[in-house]
Amino acid sequence: MEEVEQAIRDVQHFGEEGGVVPVIDVAATSTFLDPADMESVFHGTLPGRYLYSRHANPTVTAFGKKLAAMEGMEAALGVASGMAAIACALEQILPEGGHIVSSRTIYGGTYALFANIFPGRGIRVTFVDPDDVSAFERAMEPDTKVVFTETMSNPLLGIADLKSLGKLARERGALLVVDNTFTPALVTPSRFGADAVVYSCTKYISGCSDLIAGAIVGREKFIEELVDINRGVVMLTGPVMDPKIAHLLYLRLDHLPIRMAAHSRDAGHLAARMEEAGVPVIYPGLKSHPQHDLMKRMMHPEYGYGGMLTIDCGTRQKAFDLAARLQGEKFGLYAVSLGFSRTLMSCPAVSTSSEIPPGEQAKMHLSPGLLRLSIGYTGSPKVMWERFHRCWKEIF
Repeated sequence: MEEVEQAIRDVQHFGEEGGVVPVIDVAATSTFLDPADMESVFHGTLPGRYLYSRHANPTVTAFGKKLAAMEGMEAALGVASGMAAIACALEQILPEGGHIVSSRTIYGGTYALFANIFPGRGIRVTFVDPDDVSAFERAMEPDTKVVFTETMSNPLLGIADLKSLGKLARERGALLVVDNTFTPALVTPSRFGADAVVYSCTKYISGCSDLIAGAIVGREKFIEELVDINRGVVMLTGPVMDPKIAHLLYLRLDHLPIRMAAHSRDAGHLAARMEEAGVPVIYPGLKSHPQHDLMKRMMHPEYGYGGMLTIDCGTRQKAFDLAARLQGEKFGLYAVSLGFSRTLMSCPAVSTSSEIPPGEQAKMHLSPGLLRLSIGYTGSPKVMWERFHRCWKEIF
């Protein structure tokens, strides 16, 4: 706990008049007292100067420095969404096309980007079993430039062997890019060889389901390349983070570790009770989870195993029925997304993974009756279990 929280605590940006938090700098453009300096910025010979908020913004920079410290990496850049983070990071690495080896079990939007958009931009993607490092190795090609995975897969909650994938990427001259959206503070991918980390900040980093944002974390050179005036994908396609959102996220990073521990506490309690009652639950904190030991080796134990769990209801209709009853009993809300203070529920096969064709869903072992739960930390875990159990027994 001390390692992550101290890293966050040690980043402090003061307001203009000495306030304990930075001000929100909403200026779209910045003044140059010497016209020659502006010319130098455009030529890339005067780094560290603010020019135009699509290029850089002081409030967004402050958020990036804090997130980078938490991740144990050199720099970070806030962008407009999690999908913008993934798309921009990978397109910056593969400006002329190339090959990516990706986990098959990924967020539906990421799959659609890889399968439907990237081929038109000269980027080929091979999907492999996320549990089989040798499958990643067999899929590598001479022009493979990226190995892509989610630390905890969406929606099946499989755990990637980041250390082995990082080693493979280095040996083959590729970069390991990790989506850590499900596990901020729980796992630090850079410790296991990640070259870049991407986030949907909409989820746990925000924690309030009130904004859309993303972030890219990596080496300082890479982050600078993303906003290069002539070749930066973020600079030239424009999905920048609004400074007001950056300010909110800067403040919320302080209590992210505390929130993650609270999510883990309540999710772990419910998962254990579900397993005892014979509910087909998947949760990395259960010893029955196939990668429980792997997660245990990678995680910061003080924060637990996360707030995500899934239940296989067998059929889509039963998953719908259970979700409707749970919402009626005020157990949770039927909505996409995750990381909210209250529990959110969805059926991935027909929602957040619906972009993935049925054949690929079958290869992922994604059941049409899977119900994904993002467990919140409001309310009594005992009362939440009683409500869940009552609804479960009414249907099963």
